[in-house]
Amino acid sequence: MDVQVEDRGAFSWVLVGLEGEEQFVSESGAMFRASTNIDIEVTTRGGKGGGILGGIGRSLAGESFFLSTYRSMDGRPGEVGLAPTHQGEIRKIELDGSVRWLCTGGSYLASSRSLELDTAFQGLGGMLSGESLSFMGVTGEGPLVVAAFGKLSEIEVDGKFTVDTGHVVAFEESLSYSIGKASGSFIQSFLAGEGLVLKFSGRGRVYVQSHNPDEFGQSLGRMLPPRRE
Repeated sequence: MDVQVEDRGAFSWVLVGLEGEEQFVSESGAMFRASTNIDIEVTTRGGKGGGILGGIGRSLAGESFFLSTYRSMDGRPGEVGLAPTHQGEIRKIELDGSVRWLCTGGSYLASSRSLELDTAFQGLGGMLSGESLSFMGVTGEGPLVVAAFGKLSEIEVDGKFTVDTGHVVAFEESLSYSIGKASGSFIQSFLAGEGLVLKFSGRGRVYVQSHNPDEFGQSLGRMLPPRRE
């Protein structure tokens, strides 16, 4: 299996080469090109976990209910091109099975069929932070592809680190996190336009995006003409 991120920058996409029995999974609607010998199966099952409950769990995590699985129909080499909805960078993360990764809503793009997808419930904290009720958990060995809105950066945390909500893409579960204020008080945080933040602690990697898609959508929405019935 060959997974290559192409055209780094605002219009990144990923090219996946498959042969033999290899299979790759993506969120539904991510495929924009494929060779003629690639079979595409749309299902609620992704990796080693799935079914209807898996689809419901992904929906709660802000991801697609359905997933697309790709494989070569004749065992010969084939390829599929995948891209996210938002403009921004893509990153391939090679999982070695030692730690579970958590993806925030909308950041999961694709992964090897060998990886297991599940959901991690955030509880009330997810509602307060403005994020999804759940994260998507990814475990096992193989490539995971995540997508960002804007610039994507990897942060090596050793101690404590703070990220504004809506800017976290994915992180290792070796890190613990809590939801807190950006400033000294909720009023100061609100007036500063910062709101709530995720405060990480421990050791592990965090991927962050430079732009917040929800804030962008709200800003764009105010400039659109009112809908006519």
